[in-house]
Amino acid sequence: MSQDHTCAWAMNHPLERSYHDSEWGVPVYDDKVLFEFITLEGAQAGLSWITILKKRAGYHAAFEGYDLAKLATYDESQVMPIIESFDVVKHKGKIASVFSNARAAQALIEQYGSLSKALWQFVDHKPVINHWSKMSDVPTSTEQSKAMSKFLKKNGFKFVGETICYAFMQAVGMVDDHLVTCPKKSS
Repeated sequence: MSQDHTCAWAMNHPLERSYHDSEWGVPVYDDKVLFEFITLEGAQAGLSWITILKKRAGYHAAFEGYDLAKLATYDESQVMPIIESFDVVKHKGKIASVFSNARAAQALIEQYGSLSKALWQFVDHKPVINHWSKMSDVPTSTEQSKAMSKFLKKNGFKFVGETICYAFMQAVGMVDDHLVTCPKKSS
């Protein structure tokens, strides 16, 4: 009988397993998807990832499918209607940060040509493939995530601490932290 060696964090709920198997660690270069994960990882701060996965559709609806041009026009007056109308984390600061982060993302796109180019620079535009044997080996932040956090904060982003940035990097495939025994591991 074969044993499942999938990364342990993804074994508690079918949504986690599906996300792990189809998205986590897969390189993303699309600006809209990158912004979605900046939003979701910021929302996750202090909460479990499964909480965010269960609310993912609510976030997509609340934030106009992550349309940066629309979100950049939003202000504090849209916070309560979003909290009242959508299945999102009910944290005013996290909701408001999406609007200021959209404006900050637009500025980076103007400067770098894409959000992707601005963010992928922290891993020299190619995924970092780690070779961890157990989950306890996986760091919560790295020099790259610290540099990304500092860069994003300097450029007006909120809810982008070094741990959030590292989780973001894992999510969008800048870092492959699948365990060496995991069937999804890159070579």
